[in-house]
Amino acid sequence: MESMLFIPEIWVLLGSLILFLVSIMDGSGRAARFWAGLIAVGAILLTAATFFSEGELFFAAYKVDLFSQLFKLLVVTGFGVVVLLGQDLRGVDEKIKPEYYLFLLLSTLGLMMVVSCVELLSLFVALELSSFALYLLVPMRDERTGTRIQMESAAKYVIFGVMATGIMLFGMSYLFGLTGTTYLAELLPKLHGIGMQPAAVVGITMVLAGFFFKLGLFPFHFWLPDVYQGASNETTAFIASVPKLAAVALIIRGAALYLPDGQAAGSLIAVLAVVSMFYGNLLALVQKDLKRMLGFSGIAHAGYLMLGVLVFKESGYATSVYYVIGYLVMNLAAFLVICNVARQGENLLVEDLSGLSRRAPLMAVILAVAMFALAGIPPFVGFMGKFMLLAGALQAGHLALVVMAALNTAISIYYYLSVVRVSYCSDSDDVETIQVDGLVKLVGVLLVAVIIFMGVAPNTILELAAEAVRNIL
Repeated sequence: MESMLFIPEIWVLLGSLILFLVSIMDGSGRAARFWAGLIAVGAILLTAATFFSEGELFFAAYKVDLFSQLFKLLVVTGFGVVVLLGQDLRGVDEKIKPEYYLFLLLSTLGLMMVVSCVELLSLFVALELSSFALYLLVPMRDERTGTRIQMESAAKYVIFGVMATGIMLFGMSYLFGLTGTTYLAELLPKLHGIGMQPAAVVGITMVLAGFFFKLGLFPFHFWLPDVYQGASNETTAFIASVPKLAAVALIIRGAALYLPDGQAAGSLIAVLAVVSMFYGNLLALVQKDLKRMLGFSGIAHAGYLMLGVLVFKESGYATSVYYVIGYLVMNLAAFLVICNVARQGENLLVEDLSGLSRRAPLMAVILAVAMFALAGIPPFVGFMGKFMLLAGALQAGHLALVVMAALNTAISIYYYLSVVRVSYCSDSDDVETIQVDGLVKLVGVLLVAVIIFMGVAPNTILELAAEAVRNIL
């Protein structure tokens, strides 16, 4: 039955209603966390059960295939990990914790829908569902953490987000006017034939602006470092990892259907990728706030991700999927440490990690693995992902781009390894042992295992990514 295809989304929607009831019944944060965890487990199981399902819903505006199900599984898994690593949501006021989990789940629902939408209007609705829930999460930070920067961050996020949405919607109207359809499968091939017309160029650019905003690619990155710094640690963990999955899925699905000849589109993506890498890495060098540093590094990683897209082949798309999976795991590992080392939910400076290897040895190991992986050091997933991205771009003839990407990888090693150096080689006046929940330790160990496994045995994930991409070509 076709209705069975929508079961994971229905489960998450029902879970949102449960969390809504918990919030209006003055439920505790602990109860809300229990329900959120239960919903996450159910969503993972249901998505896995429908993993190989195929079909179309809502007059073919919503497509279920291996590509969408892979990203849905990653989205709900990311949500589940964020719920676990947050423990007691130290950076969020107790009174609004149920609402916090409610909006976090609603954003997850929106992202699950985004990766299946193949029609512009349904895509717009799904994007707005995920976005507005995130806008509300940023100002929910507890003021007792000593700052009100979350209000400024939330204002910037909303303003830039609404601007990007308006531009994207205006671009969609251009595309509809040119092609007479809102279905991607019909719209994008038609655009390929008229791609150099000014109206088509303007429309495509406007729509891409909205997609690149979600990814944090230059020049649509202005919100990213401030939001990372101002939001609570748990919120930043979610924003830094899960929405990136949906952005990559959107860009790959569009690129695969557009079938460009590789000239104009490839040149634009190459320029944005290079600027993103240099901008993100150079500014990350001077950051003292750990989350802000990861924010700028996220801009650089968005540039790396585009290396696979500009190949415009199945192998390139599959490598980008592989890399974004690795990026999800690496980021979640890093933020697991941040959430558990920050005792009151405060922002961590790099110097606050001094002596971490003695205060919390396991957390120091997890952080070191995450930093090594993000820096692209073998045998971790970051190295293998970057190697395959650079090899694919080189094979496609982008020698200059590969050289600049390799240079940026070298730049990033400095600030990533400085975090490890402080954790292991600096003394701290604070000698109190950091207590970490056993379940969180288990999640951290599993994340480290995935980072290593994907680095030394990439074929399993890469073949799955290739098969998923093959479904949309």
